Amino acid sequence: MGQPVTPTRSNRPQNVLERLLQIAAAAADAPQGLIVCSEPRKLLASIGVAGEAEATAMADLALAQTEPSVLPGLTEGELRGVRFLAAAPMRRDGRRIGAVAVARPAAGEADPALRGILAEIAELATEEFARQEELQDVERDRETLLAELDHRVKNVLAAVQSLATQSARRAVSLEGFLRTFSGRLKAMASAQELLTATRWRGAELHHLAAAELGGLAPGQTRWEGPEVFLNPRAATAMSLALHELAINAAKYGALSTDKGKVEVRWRRTADGGFELDWIEEGGPPVSAPTREGFGSLLIREVSCRELGGECTLEFPRVGVRAHLSGTAQAVAEGQPPELPRQEAPPAAAAGQSIGPSPKAEGDVRGLKVLIVEDAVLLAWELEVGLTEAGAKVVGSAAEVDEAMGMADQPLDCAVLDANLNGESVRPVAEALAARGVPFIFATGYGENRGAPEGFDVPIIRKPYDITQIVSALVEITGRGG
Repeated sequence: MGQPVTPTRSNRPQNVLERLLQIAAAAADAPQGLIVCSEPRKLLASIGVAGEAEATAMADLALAQTEPSVLPGLTEGELRGVRFLAAAPMRRDGRRIGAVAVARPAAGEADPALRGILAEIAELATEEFARQEELQDVERDRETLLAELDHRVKNVLAAVQSLATQSARRAVSLEGFLRTFSGRLKAMASAQELLTATRWRGAELHHLAAAELGGLAPGQTRWEGPEVFLNPRAATAMSLALHELAINAAKYGALSTDKGKVEVRWRRTADGGFELDWIEEGGPPVSAPTREGFGSLLIREVSCRELGGECTLEFPRVGVRAHLSGTAQAVAEGQPPELPRQEAPPAAAAGQSIGPSPKAEGDVRGLKVLIVEDAVLLAWELEVGLTEAGAKVVGSAAEVDEAMGMADQPLDCAVLDANLNGESVRPVAEALAARGVPFIFATGYGENRGAPEGFDVPIIRKPYDITQIVSALVEITGRGG
């Protein structure tokens, strides 16, 4: 006898397997029946089977049949209380995976038609069993993905917390902290967006350089090198390192003047890793800093550790030099997905906008603004920031219906989150457009999705800061310049 089989009942009495078993039992005029899989021994459906011993004995006899069989005259010793049993094997890809069986206490004739009926039912049961297994696989995959998402979200939050803490410790003012922390947060967001585009396999070094340098000083930056596809941790570390170097160059170095140049070159090494050089020229004379800031520490310690190589900073008078290397472990396995190489950052990368210039002149004082945003903290931050800038926030809505109820009041402009708890903000956008009220979209999605199509309006990618929102509103209301 095989391992015990415990009778079970589905939460849905009329599920497909039980219904098939009922049809088989009716065809054989049998009050008992079961559908069982062989490996692992598991009862899939049953009717009239009283206990574990009975189910196990019946399953053993059914699984022993290699072809559709009718056993009309069983003795008392073969299966207790059963004198008639009909069974058919379930097969997948030529392999027996289980059986369908029905039984009754009285002997009967070996009806050939019953074999055919059971064979068809066994085939249908096999298909249904396969479908249920696929659904279980999908559910397991979903749970795995949710667990991985939870893990990554917590890692990101921990990293953000660390960046905030370290930035705050070295900040001399609140304004300075907000500026530096916001920039670092945007660098992380850019890396996350690139990783999302590759299903979290990694990010190509070329795209990381383009995201950080492309829109910073057009015509003054250059980056080149072979294909280097970094794993997620190395990509995030490299993005932060390039951000720190770029911000320093824009504030104090080569990019703080119109004639300065920054060149970034990288190459593969014989051991499967890579080396990158950052070279600044044409800027103000450089001298070594008197103290090490968090940006330098971030490059030397964090990025170096994640890349597994070396990171050095030099300060010759002609311009800053940085050398970063990574081991083969920092390079992702396989070929990167086909993403277009760009000589400028992706359109509306994190913290950048399509449409308005972040340097738009003018102000928003007196503008009546509607905020449509489902994230409470972000909506609150927008309202506070716009109010401090002099605008009048006439309403803040988190759902489409709520926003539609506010869209008919006197408005000068609006900020619309593209997705409100899974629902598109399109109806609100259409209502505002019909009234001639200008608006901008804000979205946390990447460049290939998110904002409703068909509207020629600015798109601001999250995370953003209030200055970008103000600049966008200034331009769409005609207050710039």
